[in-house]
Amino acid sequence: MLDVAALCLVVTALLAYVNHRFLRLPATIGVMAIALLISLAIVGLHALGIDHGVKAYEESLLRAIDFSDVLMQGMLSFLLFAGALHVDLGTLKRYRWQIAALAIVGTCLSTVLVGGVLWWVLPWVGVPLPFIHCLLFGALISPTDPISVMGILKSIGAPKSLELVIAGESLFNDGVGVVIFSLLVGVAASGTVPTGHEVGMLLLQEAGGGLAFGLALGWVTYWLLKSIDQYQVEVLLTLAAVMGGYALATHLHVSGPLAMVVVGLMVGNGARAEAMSDTTRRYIDMFWELLDEMLNAVLFVLIGMEVLVIAFSPALFMGMTTAILVTLLARLVTVGLPVAALSGLFRLPAGSWRVLTWGGLRGGISVALAFSLAPGPGRDTVLGLTYGVVVFSVLVQGLTVGKVAEAVCKEPLKA
Repeated sequence: MLDVAALCLVVTALLAYVNHRFLRLPATIGVMAIALLISLAIVGLHALGIDHGVKAYEESLLRAIDFSDVLMQGMLSFLLFAGALHVDLGTLKRYRWQIAALAIVGTCLSTVLVGGVLWWVLPWVGVPLPFIHCLLFGALISPTDPISVMGILKSIGAPKSLELVIAGESLFNDGVGVVIFSLLVGVAASGTVPTGHEVGMLLLQEAGGGLAFGLALGWVTYWLLKSIDQYQVEVLLTLAAVMGGYALATHLHVSGPLAMVVVGLMVGNGARAEAMSDTTRRYIDMFWELLDEMLNAVLFVLIGMEVLVIAFSPALFMGMTTAILVTLLARLVTVGLPVAALSGLFRLPAGSWRVLTWGGLRGGISVALAFSLAPGPGRDTVLGLTYGVVVFSVLVQGLTVGKVAEAVCKEPLKA
């Protein structure tokens, strides 16, 4: 396993160097694009019989990596904590209802809309998929990833309110999407539809328990940080809170992602202001920013390489195109139109609905959830559809959302 980890890190570092030296694309988009192109080139050379076993070696490398386990049990806790660490809780409170509506109601509606439309449309393009698998796809594709979008918004000086809503929605809809996905996996495994009471109890345990556990862990971390002034130990305490807290949340059967978001908000606000010296604050910021950048780079390289495990076919390409269109439509209906229609309540720049719609990028969590499904034809189809949507959203939407955001930034803020 050490060899695999070392190879992944070396490949990521080299691709990051090539991107920074020659392409100058946003870091995560650049390394993913290069990894994808290299993997496709290997596939082409294999088809011509001149790859000298490179394709087989890369496939064996990918088989040695459990993508779902690496992200869900490894990277996700760090990424969510790091993302929440720099969110201003005071501003977040002012937009709490807007973010809650987008993260909870929007994710639930998107799951149903994507699943229902695909179940109806996919047979027309030769990719029939059971209804439960369509809903599973809707649940795993609804959470968004703000990584590249946030960097672009910051670079063009976008309004802080727009940045906050995008970051807040993505931080919380990850947890909501995982809870919905887990519920649907249980339905698929048992073959029975749970009652409203059972659904409510699961949501209370997973989501409510995750939030409560996050508050408790955040308070303990805050108290420990406030009781000392030694930046090396304090950085270690935040690392322990993330790794140990996520592991404990898993054993308690509560939502680890939601817990990490809450801990990150508490450490990044209360602890930052009251429990850290300037030196500690600087080192914690540098440590988590560096770790966040490195993990995201590795994650997107792996996404680019995973193209080798997708069983492509003409029908699947049609299914991917259909899934991309349906996912964009669902994003428009569940997020874009409500923000446009209720602009006074959302208090965002006039054209923010366009950024929220087009900037709803999908990332590693969607691919990881797809890989976690039980083996079978349904899983293979869901994995293919997921990969198509993720690659399109990162490479196409990620590289063009800046133009959309620039236009919105020129529009006046709604009262």
